Amino acid sequence: MHWYWTRFFFALIGAGIITSMTDWFFAGDWIHKRFTYPEIWRSGPETRAIVVSSVLPFVTCAAFVVLARWIGVPSLSAALKLAFLVWLIGPLPLILTNAAFIKLHRVFVTLYSVGWLVKLLIIGAVVHWLLV
Repeated sequence: MHWYWTRFFFALIGAGIITSMTDWFFAGDWIHKRFTYPEIWRSGPETRAIVVSSVLPFVTCAAFVVLARWIGVPSLSAALKLAFLVWLIGPLPLILTNAAFIKLHRVFVTLYSVGWLVKLLIIGAVVHWLLV
């Protein structure tokens, strides 16, 4: 059982760090400045928002690892399918619903959605690599 918690910890830290980078890549500063509407975003320092949002990929990774272990994901293919299904259940509908009611640029919505899919696929691959 000790090996499981060690692998869980490494999966959580590794996937959390990597998926934090996907957030930055798909919805980061360059995209934020070019494909968003300035009136949507809060003004002032973003330090607190960055710190709080930097913790969330680790929460996502931990929940995915627990779910994959709970349902007994047996292979890389199954882990990637689970990641895709989680994307269809949660982030994609949420982002598209928000875009329907909030003024969000189409490029931002597209990249943000793709970023979530990539994040979940990375977590699925890490889960398989470290836990199966």
